[in-house]
Amino acid sequence: MSELKQHLGLFQTTMYGVGLILGAGIYALIGNAAGIAGNSVWMSFILAAFAAIFTGLSYAELSSMYPKAAAEYSFIKNAFSNNFIAFLVGWLTLFVAIISAAAISLGFAGYFIQIFQIPIILVAILIIVILSLVNFFGIRESSSMNVVFTVIEAVGLIIVIWAGFTTNSTNLNYFEMSHGFSGIFSAFALVFFAYVGFENIVNVAEEVKNPKKVLPQAIILAVAITAVIYILVAVSAVRVLSWQDLSNSTAPLADVIRKSLGNQWGFGILIIALFATTNTILMMLVSGSRILYGIARDKALPLFFSRVHEKRKTPWVGVIVIGALSACFVFVGDIGIVADISVFSIIMVFVLVNLSLIWL
Repeated sequence: MSELKQHLGLFQTTMYGVGLILGAGIYALIGNAAGIAGNSVWMSFILAAFAAIFTGLSYAELSSMYPKAAAEYSFIKNAFSNNFIAFLVGWLTLFVAIISAAAISLGFAGYFIQIFQIPIILVAILIIVILSLVNFFGIRESSSMNVVFTVIEAVGLIIVIWAGFTTNSTNLNYFEMSHGFSGIFSAFALVFFAYVGFENIVNVAEEVKNPKKVLPQAIILAVAITAVIYILVAVSAVRVLSWQDLSNSTAPLADVIRKSLGNQWGFGILIIALFATTNTILMMLVSGSRILYGIARDKALPLFFSRVHEKRKTPWVGVIVIGALSACFVFVGDIGIVADISVFSIIMVFVLVNLSLIWL
């Protein structure tokens, strides 16, 4: 049986992590978070950054000990010597990757149909099929696409930051809280999920050069880079729009750009949102296929699922299965309830990973 091939250095692995974290979430959730925390929403992003970094440190330490695909499965199996718990966590992480890919593909379709009037379900399935093909062609191709798209995403958020800091807001109270300190912590629970994604860096461990050194560095760098961008975006947003206006907006960052720079910039943000959602879907498909490969190779699933393509050196069966399951969940249409379950799942995974480090 062929093995995965090591192609990724520190830069590519860090950009992979930034691409996972800098998804479409920040474009949508900052309005809701501002409604809960007020102008102090930036404080919620700081709290969430610390939570992400501490969990990231656990992943970094464990990944240096067990640099394998299906990382969480491997961590928990080695920590607790319990195949059932490890298998359950493996399925939870697979579920999160599949649901995330499906949900974000619907988000992509929602943006896309504003340009071309095509059925939303069809668009969502097509983007999953196209990105599954990219995933099949190889980690190098997926990584190259991720680097380009991550830069585009970051440029979009940098434009928001520039728009915010060039806006005159001398009378702004950055510490105004709409619901007191309880609002800060409530918003923290919401914005934390803007950081979710760093945990999937470890699932490409077997395609990283010198993973014991590179993976911990990439995790910390990815979370730190994203945290700085998010905090600056949060400050910029409240400099341009009141927290009330942000809360009532369906496209808060686009409205920030329109008010600060003019309507002609709105279409540009729409295009950047398409890149952001595409990038996140691709990263979910990549990580999901590697998780399935790792679990199957450990014989917790039939070995058929761990097959690697002789030429492309990618887990082709995993690519097909994860893509197909993601496409199936697209037909749910309104995936909100299932997405809430995936959020609960990832919290359970984080708790068990942190316990694994303590146990070891």
